[in-house]
Amino acid sequence: MKLSRPILFLLACTLSLAAAAQWQWIDKTGRKVYSDRPPPSDIPDASIVKQPRNARNLAVNAATAPLPGASGAASAPGRAASGLPRLSGKDTELEARKKQAELEEAGKKKAADDKLAADKAQNCDRAKTGLLTLNSGRRIQQSNAQGEREIMSDEARAAEVKRIQEIITRDCSGPKLQ
Repeated sequence: MKLSRPILFLLACTLSLAAAAQWQWIDKTGRKVYSDRPPPSDIPDASIVKQPRNARNLAVNAATAPLPGASGAASAPGRAASGLPRLSGKDTELEARKKQAELEEAGKKKAADDKLAADKAQNCDRAKTGLLTLNSGRRIQQSNAQGEREIMSDEARAAEVKRIQEIITRDCSGPKLQ
């Protein structure tokens, strides 16, 4: 049993060495790409930064080996002449999800703007109604802190009219009422 543990350890190490074979290259946009597959055929050898030891054999075998299910006579659309899939550099599904998210975000923003505009219009209507009430000349009752009713004085009425007119001027697009 003591002998089998080191053998298993050495076996695991040698198997992991095969998994360490990675490709690195710089694509046309200048980004460094890491993959376990060789780069596309349009990448020049000078742009390949790292490759496995037996890379030439792997690249030749990958380029000449037919894909499973391929007839070999004609390459499928979206595939290079070698039978490998063409890499466009764009993920169409990701682009579609990103566009959908942007549309949803724009819809949420529009709904929030519409609600804000409706609330603002309602507040303007309330301010205009309050101004008409204050300018009507009728006595206005208010409750004080003790809950007792008081009649609004002329000075308090003038201050309230001024405050409401400022609200209407600032928040409402319509003309000022008096």
